[in-house]
Amino acid sequence: IRTAVADGAAPAPVARDYRTAGQPPAVAGEELLDLLVDRLVDYRALVRRSSTAMVAATVVAALTERGARRVAVPEGILPAGLDRLEPGIELVGDAPPLTPAQLDVLDGVLTGCAVAIAETGTIVLDGGSGQGRRALSLVPDYHLVVVTAAQVVATVPEGLARLDPARPQTWISGPSATSDIELDRVEGVHGPRTLEVIVCS
Repeated sequence: IRTAVADGAAPAPVARDYRTAGQPPAVAGEELLDLLVDRLVDYRALVRRSSTAMVAATVVAALTERGARRVAVPEGILPAGLDRLEPGIELVGDAPPLTPAQLDVLDGVLTGCAVAIAETGTIVLDGGSGQGRRALSLVPDYHLVVVTAAQVVATVPEGLARLDPARPQTWISGPSATSDIELDRVEGVHGPRTLEVIVCS
């Protein structure tokens, strides 16, 4: 190889102007939330917009329309008033930890998130308050996530800057899916078949 390229010109230097977390976001405010919603819908996630004051009612509406009556909830996620709005919905705690078999028979799981990345439509969980352990978001067939405006960033570098690399992370971009050699899409392969996101502002 050295002999073959000995008389050739030196390659052009590789540009290293990567985006970083310190750069100002290209979009902000409502435009940022609109971008997140657009990307989530593109990934075939279901999306609802809500105000912070109406989040409990929006959660109830989503669970009711889904027909979800028994839903796992990690510690710290319960929106104020949810337990009083709909007595027909049973919120199942994860203490002591539910077994995979117990999780599998539930109608879904309700969690928060650590950060949401608008540009890629990605929801990141890191096991913090309101998120629970990874099994909660992987075993039930339906995952309902509450995202607040303060948790939404524009880019992946911004998202990484908010995360603790020592914590377990689950990055979710739409429902779990794969395609075989014939390009037939199959959803629910290694996670929930249905992802629904409530974006609160």
